[in-house]
Amino acid sequence: MAGFVVAVTGGVAAGKSAICALFQSHGIAVADADIVAREIVEPGETALDQIRARFGDGVLKADGQLDRSRLREIIFSDAAAKRELEAITHPRIRQRLRDLCREAGGPYALAAIPLLAEGGGRSSYPWLQRILLVDVPTSLQRRRLLERDGIDEALADSMIAAQASRLDRLTIADDVIVNDGSRDALEAIVERLDRRYRQLAVAQT
Repeated sequence: MAGFVVAVTGGVAAGKSAICALFQSHGIAVADADIVAREIVEPGETALDQIRARFGDGVLKADGQLDRSRLREIIFSDAAAKRELEAITHPRIRQRLRDLCREAGGPYALAAIPLLAEGGGRSSYPWLQRILLVDVPTSLQRRRLLERDGIDEALADSMIAAQASRLDRLTIADDVIVNDGSRDALEAIVERLDRRYRQLAVAQT
């Protein structure tokens, strides 16, 4: 059971998944908020029942799955609806992440939480021992988005602007990886951080 939990966060196209994969290569378990967010709204989950009760049958597909596109349209045009949805999903996401980290083997666990700064930071996740920010210059972030998603610059800029600022993320971070170099450089940084987190986990016990 891992009693020491490190959050991994960062803006869109910062390279969080690549960083998490490198930690996994060192035997570290990763609980991913994006995966959990999908799991808690599967048919049969109470969160989906509450979403249906609040937003109506129109947010469900014929097979009973959540129609994410339709729900996204609703909440993006209605701030109150967005808050109501978050009140249903966010507590469950936080609890599931915490449970997964507690159940993980190894000296410590990672919780991949892309929107940590937007979601309240440590006040919403008091069980985090450390926050690792995967940072990237905005110009590189934009270029990666254009290449990865095949979108135009205006949409890329709006996606970046919709998230917390780099300063907001840096403010809550204990450790920062600036992901603008080679893979070899990243591997060396992750190896160094892995050793550090193992030491901190032992010191906490």
